[in-house]
Amino acid sequence: MADFFEIDFLKVESKKSGDAIPIRYQLNGNTYIHVVDGGYQDTGDKIIKHINNFYNNPGYIDHIVATHPDGDHAGGLRKVIEEFTVGTLWMLRPWIYADELIDRFAKFKNVDNLKKRLREIYPYISALEELAIEKNVTINEPFQGARIGAFLVFAPTKARYLDLIVESEKTPESAKTEQLGLASTFGLMLKEQAAKVINFIKAAWGVENFSSEETSAENEMSIIQCAELCENRILLTGDAGRAGLTEAAYYASSINIGPPNIKCFQVPHHGSRRNVSTQLLDFWLGPRLQTKPEPETEAFSAIISASSEDEDHPKKAVIRAMIHRGGRVVTTQINNLLYYHNAPDRGWGPAPPLPYPEDQEQD
Repeated sequence: MADFFEIDFLKVESKKSGDAIPIRYQLNGNTYIHVVDGGYQDTGDKIIKHINNFYNNPGYIDHIVATHPDGDHAGGLRKVIEEFTVGTLWMLRPWIYADELIDRFAKFKNVDNLKKRLREIYPYISALEELAIEKNVTINEPFQGARIGAFLVFAPTKARYLDLIVESEKTPESAKTEQLGLASTFGLMLKEQAAKVINFIKAAWGVENFSSEETSAENEMSIIQCAELCENRILLTGDAGRAGLTEAAYYASSINIGPPNIKCFQVPHHGSRRNVSTQLLDFWLGPRLQTKPEPETEAFSAIISASSEDEDHPKKAVIRAMIHRGGRVVTTQINNLLYYHNAPDRGWGPAPPLPYPEDQEQD
């Protein structure tokens, strides 16, 4: 059993939201440090300063996890690897599976050319790989079932990950994207513009309205990991979407974790409506309550990494859904957040929860 843990959700200061999560915990007197995602490139300096100030200037990090290849998650990790000695870097690299994927890309007949193209498409994790090799850092694959210290990877499986590489809009040489012509591309542009016009409607307690659209293939690549520390079950989701959370739910059930009884839930993709559903939240967090919970009686913490300048996140429908299940919803819009047990006192005050929205987004 862990002696203590502290999980920090750092404020990523940008017009768009990002994730940067340093973690320190102690097991049987041994202390371990993880970093899960690093925000944007400039966020790296903030992570370094935070670890040195609050984790006793360690010099060594046991595990770094890049949940998926987007720049708001992987960008800042380069500085962290440059600054510290790192035990293991956990990330998925599409190009190392090029020989398995070559037949699924119509325009590629040469594995080396496909590898080169995939590196170009995902520059942030390609740069991390180069630096890790230069510094002799071990790189491991965080597929379902892998152990990252106290954390167990719930998703993705390798099979679904390979499918996502092919399905991604960032891999235009795939057979899927070849079918897009000028008219369909223009249609996608109109769809994106229309999506920015949001209508709100007043809704009764318990009513939930999520988007019918799915999140991106890159978001679905996110590593979902779970740990139980000091009898607190923590679920970190990155930007995982409904497919990833479903795959993780099946895996949790297969290893007899159910109901999950989550105490700390990282709300995926900064509180997006495209990443969750009522059914999935019922599984992970429990069914909707009949009435709003009283203050200080919440069953779990729902933590949303969202920038104060991000006008798109978090969505009201998602905040409502967390509170419907007895969650205390907090965000990084104002300050860094700390979820902890028995950790050294920092003199930090309690994070104020978000109020329950009486209205929500309407499709």
